[in-house]
Amino acid sequence: MSLLAPSYFRGRRAEMLEDLRQMVLLESPSTDKAGLDRLGEWLAARFVAAGGAVERLPQAAAGDHWLVSWGSGEGGTLLLHHIDTVHPVGSIAEMPWRVEGNRAYGPGALDMKGGIAVTLGALQALHDAAVTLPAPVRCLLTSDEETGSRTSREPIEQWARRHEWIFCLEPATAGGALKTGRKGTGLFTVEVVGRAAHAGNNPEEGVNAILEMAYQIPRIHALAQPARGTTVAVGVIEGGTRTNVVPERCRVRLDVRVVDREEQRRVEEGLAALRPVLEGARLETRGGWNRPPMSRTPAIAAAFARAARIGASLGLELREASVGGGSDANFVAALGAAVLDGLGPIGDGAHSPHEFIEIDSLADRAALLAALLTED
Repeated sequence: MSLLAPSYFRGRRAEMLEDLRQMVLLESPSTDKAGLDRLGEWLAARFVAAGGAVERLPQAAAGDHWLVSWGSGEGGTLLLHHIDTVHPVGSIAEMPWRVEGNRAYGPGALDMKGGIAVTLGALQALHDAAVTLPAPVRCLLTSDEETGSRTSREPIEQWARRHEWIFCLEPATAGGALKTGRKGTGLFTVEVVGRAAHAGNNPEEGVNAILEMAYQIPRIHALAQPARGTTVAVGVIEGGTRTNVVPERCRVRLDVRVVDREEQRRVEEGLAALRPVLEGARLETRGGWNRPPMSRTPAIAAAFARAARIGASLGLELREASVGGGSDANFVAALGAAVLDGLGPIGDGAHSPHEFIEIDSLADRAALLAALLTED
């Protein structure tokens, strides 16, 4: 039996599943530093057992980040993971860890603790078999991806520049495809400033900010261009204080997704061009782009071609896809690096109460990752 065959890793499936169970039970929402650090410390011990040298990167405003190294020097491969989830503490009681057939359920099981289980499985197997890695391998585990990677973007970009290949262990698509394209993400707030007045005695002296926003929302939505892959969603609206007061303020928060920088510029210009309808109203726009688009560059195409070739040698047929969600791979792609995303397990329901992974995909993904890391 070949070490790198998926059948070998199927024999280690129980170990990978147990790692995943332990991670899911260690709840780690982005806002809970203590929980994130508990999970990070547990992972540090596991990666040491797999032969890695662990460095803790302390953070004051987020959970600590962790860097694990096999070998030293430039080149080789950087593996990206995040340990935070969107599920608040206590979610495990409402969506408990459970295994049903080929599915394992639990908060964060898919996004992205399953990907960490794949990496642990691959590197533990290589360590147990005393396989010498031909080039350095580093794993970066960060704690704030779900809230925009504000403290982790700098180390992600710093370490990405030092490696030849960057693999992001976010989950595959529901159909199992790797991700060679992701939309860029913009987070904007549009606020209307009107003028308060008594709604019964002198409403004519007020400027109704909610009414003005009602005029603006269709204009904001008109900036979407689905045919060009651009979406604009008003996700939150807030305004007013009391029913008997003409509202002075109203704000909306927007989620914008684009496939390229040209669309970034168009949306920015469109938001800047908004003008009030009601006399006396004023518009204020804040925010910006959280993640640049991950476009399918020649470097990304080469990374996928390499993975597809290696996958075929293992009996795995790999496909590629472009998706709407962003990840830390977006930052790396903007550097021109050879990055490939979606190397984590297959599943569905990310960020939802029915989040799950397909257990069989743990072995296939671990075999693929081990082969990618050991090819000269």
